[in-house]
Amino acid sequence: MPSRPSTPSPKLPLAILFLWALPTLTADAALPVSVEKALQQAHIPLDSVSVLVTPMQAAPGRGATKPRLSHRPGAPMNPASVMKLITSSAGLSLLGADFTWRNRVYVDGPVQGGVLQGNLILRGSGDPKLVVERVQELWAEVMRLGVREVRGDIILDSSVFDLPPANAAGFDDEPLRPYNTAPSGLLLNFKAMIFKFTPDSLAGKANITSEPPLWQVQVPADVPMSSGPCQDWRSTLKGDFSQAGQIRFSGTYPRACGEQSWPVAFVQPETFASRMVHATWLAAGGKLSGQVREGLTPASALLLLQAPSLSLPEIVSDINKFSNNVMAQQLFLTLSSAQGLGVGQAPPGEPAARGRFEASRQRVLAWWRQHLPDQTEPVLDNGSGLSRHERSSAQALSALLQVAAQSPYAGALQNSLSVAGVDGTLSRMQERSPHSAALGQAWLKSGSLRDVAALAGYVQGQSGQRYVFVAIVNHPQAALARPALDRLLEWTVQDKARH
Repeated sequence: MPSRPSTPSPKLPLAILFLWALPTLTADAALPVSVEKALQQAHIPLDSVSVLVTPMQAAPGRGATKPRLSHRPGAPMNPASVMKLITSSAGLSLLGADFTWRNRVYVDGPVQGGVLQGNLILRGSGDPKLVVERVQELWAEVMRLGVREVRGDIILDSSVFDLPPANAAGFDDEPLRPYNTAPSGLLLNFKAMIFKFTPDSLAGKANITSEPPLWQVQVPADVPMSSGPCQDWRSTLKGDFSQAGQIRFSGTYPRACGEQSWPVAFVQPETFASRMVHATWLAAGGKLSGQVREGLTPASALLLLQAPSLSLPEIVSDINKFSNNVMAQQLFLTLSSAQGLGVGQAPPGEPAARGRFEASRQRVLAWWRQHLPDQTEPVLDNGSGLSRHERSSAQALSALLQVAAQSPYAGALQNSLSVAGVDGTLSRMQERSPHSAALGQAWLKSGSLRDVAALAGYVQGQSGQRYVFVAIVNHPQAALARPALDRLLEWTVQDKARH
């Protein structure tokens, strides 16, 4: 890591000059009494907690800013999904706010009278949010351009990423949890199904609908209803997702639950894309003589259309507000793919840079050294925080947020954060603390894993001062730390008497 010069070069960006002015944060301050009490009640010792609350500079280069609260800020901690702040900041900085992924459709044969005499190729770009509605729009455009029948195969090309074998059960032995979905160069609908249960009191049953449609996958039309409270209703349903072709519910659905949705990762993820493409193509009115299969785009293929993704700020908003792990990994991998390197997607049949985890780790670390030269580098894994190995510190994350606040992507990053008690992963704070002073006054990324609870972002104080806020708990009882983090947020907001 570069040494810290005594006089910063005037050619460096202002954000970097500002960071050189930051003090080395080593001294600890006592945590607020309400926070310490909540931690004691959760049986979490203070040496399992790292906190840094620092006033945010109105502009860079104005000298040192004294932390309002500093407790073990340099300790290396697992930040869980707060790690997404690094991925999204690097992504916005390196790719630019106007970046989009480009999904492409090719034809490998002549088209006449609505019939393609050959193969239709869907070439993925790493698009993090190619969901069923956008695939349906894609097929509508293909048909508008004259292809309604494919007398060949539909080929799915996901080669934009080079990925190791995936084990959906590897992280926590929960392969059907959508957060464990593995990335893909052609990620469709997050490889997950959503089952919706709607009570029909007259018929005494709950109707079941599911999306997306999947080829040769049967889903029951309804399930019997039962009386009683709506508690662990998913267990009551006794869903069986073990057979790829047949979903079963052998239990009952509590009437008191009203309408509910249940997202489930598909048990056979390697066939999800082909099943979804097959079903949606037929549902759109298309005909197919062959099969849907994985493959590469032939050199002879001709481009039929390009379909852009949602904008990068929209993607980052989903990543951070809803803590979407696979979307974060898609963005992370894009940073080392041809598109992410700014060289575009190679023509059919020609090699191109393929997104790889190690290459993305190196690119993010190079970006970190450029923009945060005096901060300890993070330990990166997949860029999503769904990892037991990723590490950073409150001090480094605070510096990242200070730099981001002065950057061209400041608005996009802040708008991607959950508002306390209002939306995203922090919406439930309204239920926990309906009278909290922090409601609507904090923009934060949350992090939760077994043994980890974390919050990081921006907080508006009642005095008018804005703060950069980072708090991380690493302890077996971390799940019980939420009240303590809530109290810390309230303390940060209630600063009027201090100014």
